[in-house]
Amino acid sequence: QVQLVESGGGLVQPGGSLRLSCVSTATFFSIYVMGWYRQAPGKQRELVASIISGGSTNYTDSVKGRFTISRDNAKNTVYLQMNSLKPEDTADYYCNAHLPVVGGADYWGQGTQVTVSS
Repeated sequence: QVQLVESGGGLVQPGGSLRLSCVSTATFFSIYVMGWYRQAPGKQRELVASIISGGSTNYTDSVKGRFTISRDNAKNTVYLQMNSLKPEDTADYYCNAHLPVVGGADYWGQGTQVTVSS
């Protein structure tokens, strides 16, 4: 069983920055596709950013140019650097680990809250 532990959420003013971290217990962490999702109150969970083993990244349009996902395979950790935060970025942010094989499992962290407000 893979465990994911997020940290780094909090309250920040519009225009501010936060860095989320997610530490995984997965063996062979480097082969997992890692993603950050978010869910705002009353909305569906959405994919914010993802990064594959080779380092290629993908972002939802609303965060392009502001958020950066990265991974440190030596530390079993994935990061989400969030800059120029907006009130609409307010949500619970969840780390996801996906094993990229047919029928591969998905694992989720417990979430960390990000609130952007003045």
